[in-house]
Amino acid sequence: MLRIRLSMGGVKKRPVYKIVVADGRYPRDGKFIEKLGSYNPLLPKDKKERIKVEFERVKYWISKGAQPTLRVSRILGEMQLMPMPKPGNNPHKAVPKKDRKKEDKKEEPKAEAKKEEPKAEAKKEEPKAEAKKEEPKAEAKKEEPKAEAKKEEPKAEAKKEEPKD
Repeated sequence: MLRIRLSMGGVKKRPVYKIVVADGRYPRDGKFIEKLGSYNPLLPKDKKERIKVEFERVKYWISKGAQPTLRVSRILGEMQLMPMPKPGNNPHKAVPKKDRKKEDKKEEPKAEAKKEEPKAEAKKEEPKAEAKKEEPKAEAKKEEPKAEAKKEEPKAEAKKEEPKD
C-alpha cells in the first residue's frame, strides 16, 4: 500500500522531514517513490518555510490510492488541502509526565470518597454483625485457655509420676 509519510533527515536534535510517497513496507528513512515536500518543525508556525508541499502531486498520489499518515494528514489539513483528522482522546497529553502522577493521586481520593459513602451505609449495618462476631470469638478464647490448661496438667502429672517410679 502506498503511504504519504514523513522521512526524517537533519542532524541530532535538529530534525528536518521530507514528505514522501513510499511503499508501506519500506523503512521510514528508506527508499521512496517521490518527494512531495518538506517540513521543518523547528521554525515558528507563521513562517512559510516551515511547510512546503507540492499540492498537485499530493492530489495525484491520493487519487492513485496513497494514504497519508496521521501526522501528514494534519499537515495537509493545516494547508487546507484535505479535512483535518479528528483529534485523538489523550486527556494526559498536555500535562507533564511528572505531574501526571500527582493528578492520579488527586483523583484517587475522590474515587475513594465515592466508595466510602456506600461503606458508611454498610457500617451502620456492620456494628450489629460485628457485635455478633465478637461474642463467638470471646467464647472461643475462653475455651482455648481451658484446653491449654488441661494439656499442661497432664504433663505436670506425668513429670511427678516419673520420679516416683
